[in-house]
This record gives sequence, C-alpha cells and structure tokens, in this order.
Amino acid sequence: MIGLISATAAGAAARDRLAAAWPDRTRVYDGPVQDAVRSAFAECGQLVCFLATGAVVRLIAPLLGDKTADPGVVCVDEGGRFAVSLVGGHAGGANDLAREVAAVLAAQPVVTTATDAVGLPGLDTLGFPAEGSVAAVSRALLDGEPVALRAESTWPLPALPLAAEGAYTVRLTDRAVEPAEREVLLRPPSLVVGVGASGGAPVDEVFDLVVGALRDAGLSPASVAELATVDAKAEEPGIVAAAARLGVPLVTYPAEELAAVTVPNPSDAPLAAVGTPSVAEAAALLRGGELLVPKRKSAPEDGRPAMATCAVVRRSARGRLAVVGLGPGARDLLTPRALAELRRASVLVGLDQYVDQIRDLLRPGTRVLESGLGAEEERARTAVAEARAGHAVALIGSGDAGVYAMASPALAEASDDIDVVGVPGVTAALAAGAVLGAPLGHDHVSISLSDLHTPWEVIERRVRAAAEADIVVTFYNPRSRGRDWQLPKALAILAGHREATTPVGVVRNASRPDESSRVTTLGEMDPAWVDMMTVVTVGNTATRNIAGRMVTPRGYRWQETASEGAE
Repeated sequence: MIGLISATAAGAAARDRLAAAWPDRTRVYDGPVQDAVRSAFAECGQLVCFLATGAVVRLIAPLLGDKTADPGVVCVDEGGRFAVSLVGGHAGGANDLAREVAAVLAAQPVVTTATDAVGLPGLDTLGFPAEGSVAAVSRALLDGEPVALRAESTWPLPALPLAAEGAYTVRLTDRAVEPAEREVLLRPPSLVVGVGASGGAPVDEVFDLVVGALRDAGLSPASVAELATVDAKAEEPGIVAAAARLGVPLVTYPAEELAAVTVPNPSDAPLAAVGTPSVAEAAALLRGGELLVPKRKSAPEDGRPAMATCAVVRRSARGRLAVVGLGPGARDLLTPRALAELRRASVLVGLDQYVDQIRDLLRPGTRVLESGLGAEEERARTAVAEARAGHAVALIGSGDAGVYAMASPALAEASDDIDVVGVPGVTAALAAGAVLGAPLGHDHVSISLSDLHTPWEVIERRVRAAAEADIVVTFYNPRSRGRDWQLPKALAILAGHREATTPVGVVRNASRPDESSRVTTLGEMDPAWVDMMTVVTVGNTATRNIAGRMVTPRGYRWQETASEGAE
C-alpha cells in the first residue's frame, strides 16, 4: 500500500489525482502531517508526500531504521513539477515509484541513485537476493574498476560491465557461503524443496526439517524458489506456514503426476495415504533437476514418530527470451513494457536498422547481435540459443513482433526449456490507420503481398476472400523494386467487388519524421506511389472520405443515417 500525505490545498489536489489513478494501491492519510507521516511509515510499504523535501526529511528522520526494511519515500513539490525519490530508492522501490508518480502527474522524476544516473542496474535490484558489499562493489562498477563475475550456473542477468578478473567480485551461488570483503553474493532461485507431512504436523517440525536439510547440504535458504507437495496437502497448516516463514510459494501437484516420477526412495505409506509412493522427492523432481538431498525425515526431540519429510533439488538455470515489438518507429510509440525489456536484456538480437533505432536505450555492457535483411531465421535461432545458454535476451522487431515479424520464427525454434515473454507493439496498420482517420472501424484484415515466404497463389486466394467478404484490407510489403506487379494485381481483384470511388489510404513511414500520406480512391490509386516503407489500406463498401479522412463506420446503420441526413 502507498500512503499519501499532503498539507496544502494544492498538494491535496495532486494527491487526489494520484489516489483516483491508483484506487487499489493508495491510502490517503488526513490530519496533522506529523501524525500522518508516522502512521503511514508504520503501515505502508511506500509513501508519497506532497511536501517540501526538507520538511519530509525532518519528519521521517526519527523513523528511519534499516534501509532494507524502511518504506520508500517520494516527495512531490507544491507545483507538482517534480517527483523526487528521497529514501529507499532500490530496496524500498522509491526510484520506480517516482517514475510512476511522474507519469501520472505529468511531472519530472528525480532519481539521484548513482547506478540509475549512469544507466547501470543496482546489484540489489536484479531480482535475486543480494548479500555482502553491495555499496563497495557498486561503487567499483561506477568507477570503471574491473569487477569479476563468478557464476556457478548461468542465470539471466541484465547487462553489467563485468570482467573475467578483478579485485571486486559478483558471485552467483546457491551455496551457504559468506561473502568476501569485496564481494556480492547473488542468490539464484535454483532450489526446490519437496515436502511431505502427516496431518497435523507442527510448523516448527516442518520448518526445522527444511532448514536443517539445507544447512547440512551447505545450501542457502535464500535460493529456495518454492516448496512443493501433493495436492492433498495444499492446505496442510504446517506446510503452508513453513512456506510462509521461508517467504516462498507453495506449489502442489496431483498425486497421479507425482506417482509417475522415478525416485530413489519410494514408500508404501504415502501411496496408501495420498495415492503416490513419493511426495517429497517426487514433488521436488517433477520439473527436473539434480537431487541434492534425498528424502529425509524429521527427528522430533520428544521421541514421537516423524511427521514430516523433505528432499532438495537444484534446478537448471532457465534463460529468458523477450520478443519485443518496437512499434512503427516513433520513440513515443515505444511502450514502457518494451523499454523495460530492452533495459533488462543482457543480449539484444535484431535487424541492424532496428537496433540503430534503440541503441541509445540499452544499458552499458549489453551484447548486441545484429544482422541485415533476409536473416530472420538466423536471428531467431541465435536468440533462442542465447536464451538456452542462460542469458536474458531481447529479440526485437518493428511494429508488433508477432505480426509479420520475429515472434513466429523464434517460437517455432524455441521449446519449453526457456522462458518466453511477448511484448506487444503498435503495428504499422494501426499507426497508418491513425494517420488516415478511422479506416479500421469495422472488420479488417492485413495481408502481406511479399511472395518470398508465401506462394502468390495463396496470397491471391486470400485477397479474393477479403474482396468477396467486403472486409477492409491493409497491405503490408506492397511493392519493391523486384516486386512491382503484385499490388496492381491485388487492387484489380478488389476493384472487381468495390466501386472505383472506394477510399484508399497510402501512408509512408507512419509516425516517423518523414511521414507522408494521402487519401485517394481505388480508381485513382497509382502503385508508383508505393514502396516497401508504405502501408496501403483499401476501404470496404461502407468506408467514406469525410473531410479528407477515411472513416469506416462501426455499423451500417450509421452509414444509412448519414446518407439520409445528407439528402
């Protein structure tokens, strides 16, 4: 929850705008400011104070304790011009909150954390628990000193300027080791603990068993990704509470799935009780991995029978592939989600001209693998291979990556051994449609006229189907130097079903600085106006040219009403 505090009418107005934008995330604190800040500091994970920074510093100073536990605090000035990340920039999320607040209030975010200022991710913001000399190693990175990476397994990290050797170290490990003087330990979510328990097993017995198993195996509890058990134990209080103490989710599986897992220590007891010869080992091994701790039983000090079992598995690192749509080219049509994925990636794969569009947005140290036109399959294979190697990869395409772009070849190459994230983008058809007016107001279809991957016979059949169905058509890849006959052929097919006065929109480089457009008709359309940077949209029988803009009504009743009014 985000606590909102203000002291003046102007501050309250901005506060109320934020509260209206985030009704489920915020709580307004009224009354004397000092009391409001104290209450919000104790009750909320973050604060936004519509007060002067000096006043907030004095109010929160007596309340500050540990930066890993204190809430993040953002200040917004009286004029609503700036959202300042005051304390808890990383651990408290104040840096990101300042950016979010600024976006809502049309303000300028002010973030002074050193790593953010130069585009480096903070070592304590990588999504892995961090231990050790975070400040010292971060300072070494900022100063350009060599910082070595010691990774016992490859997990997807964002771009960091790490070296093979150095006086400072970032170590990625799930082992229970203490950090050296100039070292940061990052704990990957590599361990899965399978748990079984009799009904009524005490939480202390389950928890102590798990912690003891990890300790004896030399493993860090910070790398436990989840506890796993059988569905029948999904609400077993001792297991549920043990997962909560560890701060990890509880994952459950059907007994029949666990029964199909080969384990070293099956037993008749769980088979009779819940329908599988193994719970702890099978639940830990179900998604694969190396069994580090075979099934072990709890040992109650009072001598009663054991009521809990556990097993520990180390899963292999999973790489991450984000397929990112960059939009039609304008920077303000690049979505925030796309930008976040570009900043998260340690490897970027893309067409050279698309890479040039966003190169300045990449973090220092991002490895860029670019190639020219015609190498789509090669780029897809490269991106998947880099993800399989455990990296965080962004594969970029123009518009939406799933529309005539890189998503389909990449996903055809990928399997379930990597995590795949799709990031939608604004398509060329949508960008061109916005320039033309509202040509896509009713049913519409996009058809590529390039026969490099699709036989012309198939393309022609699709154009005829769209013509007969009276659907608005947007043509991608309409004409190039080597393909100059397909567009006239496609327009002729449409002309067999639509009047010569049917509006046609031609947009070149939609949303880019050299954008150009025109609205013409099917009878007057000249294919010579068109090249590969152009999108051509042909209206249906209801589409009209109204004040120079293409408009396809949402329903034909609208068309009839307009016609009657014109008479």
